[in-house]
Amino acid sequence: MRAARLIKMVLLLQSRPAMTAAELAAELEVSERTVTRDAQALSEAGVPVYAERGRAGGYRLVGGYRTRLTGLARDEAEALFLSGLPSALREMGLEDAASAARLKVSAALLPSLRDASSSAARRFHLDAPSWYHEPETPELLPVIADAVWDDRLVRTRYRRGGGREGGGDRDRTEVARELAPYGLVLKAGVWYLCARAGDFRVYRIDRFTSVEPADERFERDESFDLPAFWEERAADFARSLLRTEVTVRVSESGARRLPYAGDRGAAAEALAQAPPAGPDGWRTVVLPVESLDVAYSQLLSLGPELEVMAPDELRSRFAVAAERLRELYR
Repeated sequence: MRAARLIKMVLLLQSRPAMTAAELAAELEVSERTVTRDAQALSEAGVPVYAERGRAGGYRLVGGYRTRLTGLARDEAEALFLSGLPSALREMGLEDAASAARLKVSAALLPSLRDASSSAARRFHLDAPSWYHEPETPELLPVIADAVWDDRLVRTRYRRGGGREGGGDRDRTEVARELAPYGLVLKAGVWYLCARAGDFRVYRIDRFTSVEPADERFERDESFDLPAFWEERAADFARSLLRTEVTVRVSESGARRLPYAGDRGAAAEALAQAPPAGPDGWRTVVLPVESLDVAYSQLLSLGPELEVMAPDELRSRFAVAAERLRELYR
């Protein structure tokens, strides 16, 4: 533990002109007294660390000193490629590995380039969770993430919820499965596992009730493309939700706004297949929707730029809504 801390201290000093005891203590998560002892230990071991007093003082390395302890460990190298996802790294238990990797890379750079990482971080940030939802880290995510990195089989118990991840059943029963965990996906603040159990399937991490890593590893199919697989499954899932159709007329403004009122892909495809607009500029569109209730809540947002033609049940609901609005604004 102390050896790793001493190495980190050297790398920190190598990547910056100087650091105060307080700054080092914060980075190393120790007391300032421990920083003083560590600096003395490094000096006794031949590392040229010295302290300067005064307002501009702090700990420094003798100019030009370079350590060769910058090689990345495997977990650090892997975590480095996820360094733009701080919340994801934290939830998977890889925050320390990523921090060490970034520090080693920074220490290996020329002095003129050492501010590159902080410069990028000040300009770009990816916030993965969706709005209005407090992100929750699934308790078993770190265990599953370790198995994904290690290509290790896992024995799981999974609570099915609607069947789309688990194979078609619509109950909430718990099933036991041995899975080959291929990859993790974070979508709008929700974690998913893409795994093989005969064929490839998608599982919500928060529905696992137990995960036990097996002794055996699996042979990874190198042709498996995680982004392509997820894109295909996500598109299939979105299409599976659209179980009914409604016929609407939309104005030119309504046509522009329609993709933002519901499923963008379905709306764009429906507009592309619709006949040209009439003399009044309105177009008739047959739109796939999840249900009449969902269609009502989504399409009502277009107000007078959309008219429901069919089915009659939905048209009647819009007529009632329009009458209520007329009464409110008389």
